[in-house]
Amino acid sequence: MQKIVFVSHCVLNTASKVIMYNEREMADEEALRKRFLQAAVAQGVQLIQLPCPEFILYGRKRWGHVSEQFDTPYFRRECRRMLNDLIVQMKEYLAGEERFEVLGIIGIDGSPSCGVDYTCYGAWGGNLSDRSDLADTISSARLGKGRGIMMDELASILHEQGIRLPMIGLFAAEPEKIMSLLHLES
Repeated sequence: MQKIVFVSHCVLNTASKVIMYNEREMADEEALRKRFLQAAVAQGVQLIQLPCPEFILYGRKRWGHVSEQFDTPYFRRECRRMLNDLIVQMKEYLAGEERFEVLGIIGIDGSPSCGVDYTCYGAWGGNLSDRSDLADTISSARLGKGRGIMMDELASILHEQGIRLPMIGLFAAEPEKIMSLLHLES
């Protein structure tokens, strides 16, 4: 039986991520990402990469965003469009249950697009150079319970299609979540 996991784009390609400057946070996430990937490879789990809507729509030089900025009809529509072929693949693997076991979907908690249990919220918007309260605006960014926009759309599509799969977020503060998908201790 071949095991399959669908993963957020940056689980396999961290070059697509927004540049982060919190070295401790980056190191913790990277250590967990590598631990998960090493365990998956050791178990022969096949990884299917989701698209990165932020990189596709905004490119490599984008600023960090918060979930509210992506919560627009256009961004949601584009996420659905990007997921269409992936859903076709997923359904084909699920239909081959004699050969395949689809374990679930891995997101990136904290991401405004790919967060599963946590996403980034904040009162962001407007022209940066004209703000006298820029420091306050930036400090309004916070991690909160909720899904990122692409994962929210993916969950809706799965529900519409009658597909039930666990969705788990890679989150350095809760390593047991992601390792549990592979049935490993954290």
